[in-house]
Amino acid sequence: MALATEKKWLFTLFSVAFISLLLYIAAISDFTTLRSSTSSTQFTAAESGVQYGLSTPPAFAYYISGGRGHKGRILRLLLAVYHPRNRYLLHLGTDASSQERDELALEVRGIPVVRSFGNVDVLGKPDPLTYMGSSNIAATLRAAAILLRVDAGWDWFITLSSNDYPLLTQDDLSHVFSTMSRDFNFIDHTSDLGWKEHQRVQPVVVDPGIYLARKTQIFHASEKRPTPEAFKFFTGTFFSLLLNFTYRSFVEFCVLGWDNLPRTLLMYFTNVILSQEGYFHSVICNSPEFQNTTINSDLRYMVWDNPPRMEPHFLNITNYDQMVQSGAAFARQFEKDDHILNLIDRKILGRQSPYRATPGAWCAGKKSWWVDPCSKWGDVNVIKPGPGVKRFEESIVRMVSDEDSESSRCK
Repeated sequence: MALATEKKWLFTLFSVAFISLLLYIAAISDFTTLRSSTSSTQFTAAESGVQYGLSTPPAFAYYISGGRGHKGRILRLLLAVYHPRNRYLLHLGTDASSQERDELALEVRGIPVVRSFGNVDVLGKPDPLTYMGSSNIAATLRAAAILLRVDAGWDWFITLSSNDYPLLTQDDLSHVFSTMSRDFNFIDHTSDLGWKEHQRVQPVVVDPGIYLARKTQIFHASEKRPTPEAFKFFTGTFFSLLLNFTYRSFVEFCVLGWDNLPRTLLMYFTNVILSQEGYFHSVICNSPEFQNTTINSDLRYMVWDNPPRMEPHFLNITNYDQMVQSGAAFARQFEKDDHILNLIDRKILGRQSPYRATPGAWCAGKKSWWVDPCSKWGDVNVIKPGPGVKRFEESIVRMVSDEDSESSRCK
């Protein structure tokens, strides 16, 4: 009798979660943003001079997310990775206040170059960011849908958290990515589940973030389910950071789903304990169309315990030399305004202040302590890589040259 009651309770709970997720996905195309630009000052596409296509440098769509108290981190990170050719969506989760969200939008709108190019949006209707459940996948799919809808020009989708920071300029990133095929997807993956099979794959959970307004812990079912047979389960080597660097066509595949695979796996991963650690990995590696486009790296520098815990170490000044030599594009995670961020700004990004954009070839102002070189701009389609590009370029060349190796492909 007790077993029947428990099964009835679980069925009801799963049904509510399933219906809530369907309603959430159905609403993906209906979004609210706080625009960071005004119609009186924003360039039209023709006036901005931004050009897209294979003959121009690649453009990137950034989804930058954080929680309560992360407004300053997100703004600093935005300016560190800003370029007029790119597109940006900023998201403070539901645990942040409306006031903090409004302040972020106002501060973004106060940046002259952002106001002119109108390429940064702040999500006005937030989503919960429960990293242990499936609501984070829904939030990422929504962000991808918005970026696909508002801008047709970008090539790669990059997800960052407020704890990430770049290790190269956008000119360096564009220069290196302009030399490679634009169908590569950089995503750390493996099907060697090991201990994760018992602790991450088989447990059944329900994420209340997809149907409750208040933040609460995920619910664990008392029984487990077998490892899937209809598809192969892939996961990150450690705690993978969602989509990493993924090409536009794969993002469209996940959002539009012309094959039923993304939706089928979405229903399964609704009840996986760390669904963002496996959903996109499993979609790309089970899709005949995309499984041969993967490069097995997330292009991040992180320091983990052995065995790894849920989060990597906080990086500090003692990690600087090894971090720079790694050839990674980004690193995580950092304490707020740690001294190492100032060092990265000065030595790698070449910016004098965290309140200024990282200088690039598009910046036409005089460079000095009291004048922001990016307060004026020239041709935004011109890029000029700096001395730090060599390490990243060599790292990418090694990865791409190994693309046919077993370590790079889905297996």
